[in-house]
Amino acid sequence: MQARYEVRVLNQISDVPRQAWDSILPPSAGPFMQYSFLSLLEKTGCVSAETGWQPSHLALYEAGGDTLLGILPLYLKTHSYGEYVFDWSWAEAYTQAGLPYFPKALSAIPFTPVTSSRLLARSTEHQEALVTGLKQLLGELNLSSAHLLFPVEEEAKLLSEAGFLKRESVQFHWHNHDYSDFESFLSTLTMKRRKNIKRERKQVQSAGITFEPLPGESVTEEDVLFFYRCYRNTYQNHYSTPYLNQLFFQEWVQEMPRNLHLIVAKREGQAIASALLVIDRELSKAYGRYWGCIEQHPCLHFETAFYQAIEYCIREGIQTLEGGAQGEHKMARGFMPTSVSSYHHLSDPRFAAAVARFLERERQGIGVYLDELAEHSPLRQNSDSSGFGKIELDALK
Repeated sequence: MQARYEVRVLNQISDVPRQAWDSILPPSAGPFMQYSFLSLLEKTGCVSAETGWQPSHLALYEAGGDTLLGILPLYLKTHSYGEYVFDWSWAEAYTQAGLPYFPKALSAIPFTPVTSSRLLARSTEHQEALVTGLKQLLGELNLSSAHLLFPVEEEAKLLSEAGFLKRESVQFHWHNHDYSDFESFLSTLTMKRRKNIKRERKQVQSAGITFEPLPGESVTEEDVLFFYRCYRNTYQNHYSTPYLNQLFFQEWVQEMPRNLHLIVAKREGQAIASALLVIDRELSKAYGRYWGCIEQHPCLHFETAFYQAIEYCIREGIQTLEGGAQGEHKMARGFMPTSVSSYHHLSDPRFAAAVARFLERERQGIGVYLDELAEHSPLRQNSDSSGFGKIELDALK
């Protein structure tokens, strides 16, 4: 580390005053990098050494000073769950070679595959100092690797220059082209896709299901408890355990109501399903992160989590709806392929070279995958937004 700077490892975000944290947040930080969100994850026990997410945040200061210059949110991971960038094969290769892969250093939003700032700092020089500090931490703790998931473009360039390996992946995002209503959005799709969406929506309507939108400021304790019941059911139906607990959602609604929007589905006056959107009004984005139901109905998931969310974005003039990781089925409903990336540094040069070769082959596979997606574009060729879809696909190749 440069003599003028000092990097300290913090075991909890509350070691930093909220005002100091807020002072270094760039506009691209978004709601998931806010002090409230990340500190609540720790306070409610969702991230901890016991859950395999040991907070080890890097804080940058002037040498001997107390003025915060930068933060790299960082976790020591003992597994790879909740990341949405899959490196299990890398861990297996380490094991076969008789070397430990875990713990590893991870900078990401826990359980949330969203692109935003990772190197929270006042200048490029401070960001570079954080990256240098991260590499030194790997040596001091004898860690196998460091991973920064879904950084913004400016940080990605810096990480590449620092020797981190780039890994590409694909998500599906919906984009608002100044639609006046849902019908104007449908008019940009092929006849097949329009008919399919109308059929799905009619199935839900015919079941007598209605929807109640609730801004975060209007969400009650009862609403939160019902939502969590739905959210928990989603995991239980997949024989899994929720990453986030009830207390987290209860406190999140209290801490960040302006960033939340709840959609509740009802049948015969009784709530049966819900979806929670996270809203970033500064960047004009909505994130479809959580959904669940207590009654199964055909197409209820699509209507609650996708179509109601799209209608909300159109009403509010929000430009982008991110639907989360993976899911080609989203493309049939108007979500287009979007490139996202992660950056990786492996301490052992032999494994770094092997992973670099793996990533090159993987990129070729992604190119083939995108060609296949282009053949199934939901957009009409002569629609106003068809060019956008083509540009997105071309940019990924």
